[in-house]
Amino acid sequence: QLQVVESGGGLVQPGGSLRLSCASSEFNLDYYALGWFRQAPGKEREGVSCVRSSGDTTNFLDSVKGRFTMSRDNAKNTVYLQMNSLKPEDTAVYYCAVDRFNLCALSQSNYDYWGQGTQVTVSS
Repeated sequence: QLQVVESGGGLVQPGGSLRLSCASSEFNLDYYALGWFRQAPGKEREGVSCVRSSGDTTNFLDSVKGRFTMSRDNAKNTVYLQMNSLKPEDTAVYYCAVDRFNLCALSQSNYDYWGQGTQVTVSS
C-alpha cells in the first residue's frame, strides 16, 4: 500500500513561516496529484491545497491564498507546502494525501492514501 510521510510541522509565532514536506520512500509520486488537508481540534478536516502531477496546476483554500504555496520536487519524490504569514487559525494537524486520478480537487473523497499527519501550532 502506498504510504506517504509528512514532516516539518512545529510551533511558530503568528506571522512566521513553516515548510511542510510529504514524501514516499516506496512509490514514485510523479504520476499523482498530492493534496494537503488539515484538521483543527473540534473541526472537520478541510482541504488546504493540491498540485497535479505536472506541477502546473494548483488549487488552494480561499483562506490560505496568497500565503501558502505548493511545489513538488520529483527528483526527491517530495511535495512541499510553504506556509507564510501564519495565523493562529492555521493551527491544525496537516495531512498529505495522494490522488491517484490526478484531479487536484480539495475534496477528501478524491484521495486514497493518507499520511499520519504533522502538527502545526501558531501561537505567541
